[in-house]
Amino acid sequence: MKAVILAGGLGTRLMPFTQVLPKSLLPIGDSSILETQILSLKRYGVDEIFVATNHMSDYIQAFLGTEDKYGIPIRLSKESKPLGTCGPITLLKDKLKEPFIVINGDILTTLDFAQFYRFALNLEAELVVATKEITPPFEFGKVVSEGNYITDVHEKPSFKLEILSGIYVIKPSVFNIIPENTFYGMDILIKDMLNRNMKIGKYLISEYWLDIGRTNHYQTAQEAYKEHFNTLKDVKNHPQ
Repeated sequence: MKAVILAGGLGTRLMPFTQVLPKSLLPIGDSSILETQILSLKRYGVDEIFVATNHMSDYIQAFLGTEDKYGIPIRLSKESKPLGTCGPITLLKDKLKEPFIVINGDILTTLDFAQFYRFALNLEAELVVATKEITPPFEFGKVVSEGNYITDVHEKPSFKLEILSGIYVIKPSVFNIIPENTFYGMDILIKDMLNRNMKIGKYLISEYWLDIGRTNHYQTAQEAYKEHFNTLKDVKNHPQ
């Protein structure tokens, strides 16, 4: 089971932290975002990882060190220009001959990747998207009315949304759609596949999930590490 971690983003929403380090190397607990992702993938049976980089690629290369640092092969791929959230995997096309996992480099999750992968393999779909239900905060009271009269007020109602989680299983045939050496996002891929009447699978994540997109989310990640990821240290040197 192979996986690609997309770690090439500039991390502009996490400034000023990312002026010093690439987003994927920001510390959480006694680890980093990237290491936490690597160990989470390894825990569920991923036996080869590719890290797609661009911004501060040398920092990530130095951090990864030798290929056997984590007991599984971890190889770095570097873009010569920004390729979005989907374009970078085309640089690895020759190495990805079987269905593979893709995860954005700012996602923390306790998702059972093995279960997700098995689900994707058994589904008639070339792309399977992991989704997550969230309840975004709403700061205003919702007014219910009939004509010129208010009939009810719902104070700060909750709206549940199902969103893209930034985690996917992709089958190699999808490479026929993605243009090479071109900025191309996962959202564009999904729309292009839908326009071709291709089936796209969905897998709803029930486990913990966090997108570390902003500085307040970064603080949340520190708390989440203690609760959900602290035991990953035991996975680091455990043989696959």
